[in-house]
Amino acid sequence: MPPRPPDTLETERLLLRRWRDDDRAPFARLNADPRVMEYFPATLTREESDALITRIEAHWHTHGFGLYAADLKVGARDGRSTEESQFVGFIGLLRPTFEIDFTPNVEIGWRLDASAWGRGLATEGARAVADYAIGPLGLDEIIAVTAVANTRSRRVMEKIGMTYDPRDDFNHPRIPDGHALSRHVLYRLRRLITH
Repeated sequence: MPPRPPDTLETERLLLRRWRDDDRAPFARLNADPRVMEYFPATLTREESDALITRIEAHWHTHGFGLYAADLKVGARDGRSTEESQFVGFIGLLRPTFEIDFTPNVEIGWRLDASAWGRGLATEGARAVADYAIGPLGLDEIIAVTAVANTRSRRVMEKIGMTYDPRDDFNHPRIPDGHALSRHVLYRLRRLITH
């Protein structure tokens, strides 16, 4: 049996951890931001955002891994290191709940506050999660999906070594056909098999 992921993963600038009640308000603000939710069918209400945290925690209990809450480390002040951090979103692993020809599988995903964009934080956190998934967790493959037009997320997928084949493009089963966001891309990261 593969090891259970730790409750925290740490990178140079991020602390990836299990969720707390005080994450609910900043997560709701993030999910209500049209910039953050540009490639989703709609923004989320506070109730929908809270329900998402409940589902994320249930996923951890069911599967032993999940989406980590992501904290940006504040850094040093007055020459001293501090333990302060700021919630900026999530990065982690999930089992897709929709059925299509490439499921069941494990997906890597992220959603960060717009204030955290453009600094390589999604890449930094996703690389740590991918390394753990393909390494100690023992997964043979992880996937990532997004709307075709989501170039920011696609760049992150490429930077962490995922590969794309246009023959894998698909219509997301949870988005109506003809919707501008229906067409999705699939990226894969596979464990290197050495003999």
